[in-house]
Amino acid sequence: MRDSLGFLLQVNRIAFRLFDSARSFLDELPQPGSGCLLTDIRMPEINGLELVRQLRGRGWDDPVIVMTGHADVALAIEAMRSGVSDFLEKPFDDEVLLAALRTALESGQARHQADQAAHEAQKMIATLSPRERDVLDGLVEGHANKTIAIDLGISPRTVEIYRANVMSKLQAKSLSEVVRKALVAAAGK
Repeated sequence: MRDSLGFLLQVNRIAFRLFDSARSFLDELPQPGSGCLLTDIRMPEINGLELVRQLRGRGWDDPVIVMTGHADVALAIEAMRSGVSDFLEKPFDDEVLLAALRTALESGQARHQADQAAHEAQKMIATLSPRERDVLDGLVEGHANKTIAIDLGISPRTVEIYRANVMSKLQAKSLSEVVRKALVAAAGK
């Protein structure tokens, strides 16, 4: 089965690596963000669901597709609760598998890009002084400079200076970009 899937992926130009067991996969655990995992439920030593649990416990969050020849509703529910992105019952059509893989790869890549954007925004926000952070918080809440000035007990002109510093440090050209970066950073926490 593993060799057949490898051939199918090769023919369809989908990069892959084959592992002979869950243990060998865990021993050579690829970095998250590198793709998705296709695994069977029934395997020697460590079954597919236990593999998923161990991966999630290690913070590995790439998409996982589980396949099985012995599916039932309870097993499918357990798999989804374990964090798999798709559940395929054997025998399956090649196109169904390929569609599931492409969807998983696209969602994994999108999530990885969102994580990178959040990390970058968090790094930028970490460079703000405490007062600049206070001004940023006011901007995110939708307050005008005058309201922020009153809330912080400083002049509106001082708020403008802090706001310009925030925009510069966040490499933002507009207020909406500042707010978006703050929200992206907060979502990544």
